[in-house]
Amino acid sequence: MALLFDWTSSGFSPMHISEVMVELRRLGDSNVVSGMKRFGLPTENALGISAPKLRALAKKIGRDQDLSLKLWSTGNMEARVLAALIGDPQKVTKRQMERWVKDFDSWGVCDACCGVLFVYSPYALQATFRWARSEREFVKRAGFVMMAEMAIHLKVLGDREFLPMLKLIRRESVDERNFVRKAVNWALRQIGKRNSRLNRLCIGEAKRIQAGSSRSARWIANDALRELQSAPVQRRFQKLEKKSRMR
Repeated sequence: MALLFDWTSSGFSPMHISEVMVELRRLGDSNVVSGMKRFGLPTENALGISAPKLRALAKKIGRDQDLSLKLWSTGNMEARVLAALIGDPQKVTKRQMERWVKDFDSWGVCDACCGVLFVYSPYALQATFRWARSEREFVKRAGFVMMAEMAIHLKVLGDREFLPMLKLIRRESVDERNFVRKAVNWALRQIGKRNSRLNRLCIGEAKRIQAGSSRSARWIANDALRELQSAPVQRRFQKLEKKSRMR
C-alpha cells in the first residue's frame, strides 16, 4: 500500500474519529453525489467525495487500524472507503473480513476493501474461494475482485494458486447480475495476463464458457478473449519468453 505511510514516523498525530468525520463532511460535494447514481453507486449514506481527495486524506492520516474500525462502524460510504485505505492488512482478522464483507452494498466499497486491504491479509486466499461461492451479490463479487487483485499484485503466488479459480470462474459465469459478471470477467482477464501459461489456460477456459447457453457467460468469454488474444498482450508474452531464453 505505497500511498500510505505510518503517522508514527511522519510527524503527524493520530486523528480522532470525530475529527475525520468533520473533515469528510467538509470535503463532501452534492454535485458528486448526484453523479454517483450514473455509476451504480448508492447515495443514501454518501457525502460525495472524489477518490483523489479520499486518497489524500488517507495519506495524511497514515495507517491506523483502530481508526479504520471506527470509520467502518459509521456506515457512511466514504468513511468505509477511507477505512479500507488506512487499515493495516497484517492486523485484519478473519472475523473482521467476514463482518465487513456482509456489509458491502456497492461495488465501490467492495472493490476498495478488496483491492487495498483484504488482498494483502494473511487470509486472502481462503476468503476468496469462500466468497466466490456465496449467493449474496456483493459477497460473490468480492471473491472475484480478490482473484483479479491477487493476479495483479501478489507476485509471490504461483500458478497453482490460480488454477482452482478457473473452475469457479466457469461455474459462476452464468450469474446474470451485472456487478457479479463484471467481476468474474475481470478475474478471468487479470489471471490470463499474469503469464503465458495462465494466458493459454484462460483462453481455453473462456472458449469453454463461450460455448454455454448463458448470455452472461458469453459476454464474459467474448470480452475476455478480445483482451487475452489481443496483439499487445501476446507481444508482451513473446518478449518475456524471448528474454527468458536469452538468460
